[in-house]
Amino acid sequence: MGKKQHQKDKLYLTCTEWSQIYGGKKETGSRNAAFKRLPFSCCSLSFQPFENPYCTTEGVSFDLMNIVPFLKHYKISPVTGKPMVAKDLIKLNFFKNSKGEYHCPVTYKVFNENTHIVAVKPTGNVFAMDAVDRLNIKAKHWKDLITDDSFGRADIITIQDPNNLDKFNISAFHHVKNNLKVLDEDEELSKKDPKYHLKSINAETRDVLTELDSTYKAPEKVELKKQRADKFNAAHYSTGHVAASFTSTAMVPQTHHEAAIIDENVVLYARIKKKGYVRLLTNKGILNLQLHCDMVPKVCHNFVMLCGRGYYKNTIFHRSIRNFMVQGGDPTGTGTGGESAWGKPFEDHFKPNLTHTGRGVLSMANSGPDTNKSQFFITYRSCRHLDGKHSVFGRVVGGLETIDKIEAVKTDKKDAPESEIKIIDTQVFINPFEEAEEELKKERETEETKNTVEKAPKPKTEKMLSKPVAFTAGVGKYINPKKKNKSEEKGTVDEPVKKKSKTSSGLNNFSSW
Repeated sequence: MGKKQHQKDKLYLTCTEWSQIYGGKKETGSRNAAFKRLPFSCCSLSFQPFENPYCTTEGVSFDLMNIVPFLKHYKISPVTGKPMVAKDLIKLNFFKNSKGEYHCPVTYKVFNENTHIVAVKPTGNVFAMDAVDRLNIKAKHWKDLITDDSFGRADIITIQDPNNLDKFNISAFHHVKNNLKVLDEDEELSKKDPKYHLKSINAETRDVLTELDSTYKAPEKVELKKQRADKFNAAHYSTGHVAASFTSTAMVPQTHHEAAIIDENVVLYARIKKKGYVRLLTNKGILNLQLHCDMVPKVCHNFVMLCGRGYYKNTIFHRSIRNFMVQGGDPTGTGTGGESAWGKPFEDHFKPNLTHTGRGVLSMANSGPDTNKSQFFITYRSCRHLDGKHSVFGRVVGGLETIDKIEAVKTDKKDAPESEIKIIDTQVFINPFEEAEEELKKERETEETKNTVEKAPKPKTEKMLSKPVAFTAGVGKYINPKKKNKSEEKGTVDEPVKKKSKTSSGLNNFSSW
């Protein structure tokens, strides 16, 4: 209320109302917000207080340990971006008082943000501008106030001018704008240490990290070789990675279909068409075994590989039951040991025509479904109750009298032979798996040679290399006008083709019958 209540009301919007109340650009900060000042006692490259100060003719200060590597790498000024070499630098001699503060050696005035600081170029001594102005410029005494060396007016370098602080604006520095850095090798190595990023840790954490460094072992990197599908192991279906990566966020997207790779053993077993033959040399005699490699290839492959490695040498038949079977193949001789040729149990393989019928049937011993390892047994008589439980993979074809001797050995209450029945050695006579591997290898080499020949660039013939000859200009310039047509060479003239007369398909004309 009062007389001056409405004196500021105007019929238009003032600048203040427009910018602060109703709209327009609002000033987010002060006008000098972009200006970041660098103290005069700091290096313009590292922004840290200098220890060995040097400056340029423009009065830009650097530390020697920072500017030299930068000039070797970039060869330009970090502040202006202009070409620069180490010879352009001038050593500065700053003076300190008893408190360690920079001051003028003549007037003893302590330097601060508002002090006008200059340096004499020939000597590098740093003074306050007041001392140089009074004792040198006005007195026309052009000698250094400390060393008495001569200098000129042009040799006075301004280190700091309170009225002109543009050269101290950090945001305008060339190396800041373009993010130019010289990487220190020692610092880069220390950054790889996880402890580099820890600012402070307590004693308990330090002990844990020390123990971790002494006991931790990084896992070995195993390079997985990517197997490529070829003509022999490529499946008729794809790996499914394209569809899986399309619906999954955890997989890397794939756009190229690749054929799935069939297991190498499956490719090998499809080529087995023969029987295998192995001999067991025991202390009771010889056992010649025929293996059904063409019918149950995986079981036979396991037995052949173990025999080839000498796995059954000096092993015993640890179990023998009269009128039933004799069991062996365990290196420990306890009936609980043994490993397959692949180091892990493999699945059962049954065939309806392979049964435990008759004397001398060779079959796999196991501890349940799909637990086949290295143990096997040979029957003394038919055991049809074992069909579908144990994989039959061979039979004895020579040495039935040896089985008689083994069956006659007395056993104890745990069915262990009282006298040792030992396998002295094993001999592989026919190994169809090695033959199939060699055949597959040759076929692959042939296919690879064929592919390389097809992919090789074909040599260009003379006809392809030679350019066509132009006889005339314009359309048909490559046609030889002197060359005659075949009809002209024979002396005949092409007669016009007679048009066929249309005949009606009605019932009144029977001339075409």
